[in-house]
Amino acid sequence: MSKLNRIAFIALILTAAAASQALAHAHLKTSSPAEKASVVSPGELDLTFTEELNLKFSGVKVTDPDKKEITLGDAALKDDDKVLAVPISGTLAPGNYTVDWHVLSTDGHKTSGIYTFTVKP
Repeated sequence: MSKLNRIAFIALILTAAAASQALAHAHLKTSSPAEKASVVSPGELDLTFTEELNLKFSGVKVTDPDKKEITLGDAALKDDDKVLAVPISGTLAPGNYTVDWHVLSTDGHKTSGIYTFTVKP
């Protein structure tokens, strides 16, 4: 490989690495309860992301089968600020629940999403 080709190849690798960092966002990696899971009434939602979060600009809304918002406790970060932990106040009645989340990663990127889980009788 010629010197010019090596330089071009290294430049290409560095450009690709910089572009992948620029496109990085905090994506939901796992959740508890998990998407489409059937569970007993959970005491907390734990949403694990691929990047560290900014708690001040991150949050969750949970709605019940009648589309009424569920009362939640104050969210907190754990596990290197990649897990958004949100306590659930009280026991959830059986039915389908929707989790609507939004987060801001510490690098300034916003992401959001929605998933559902079922509380079994």
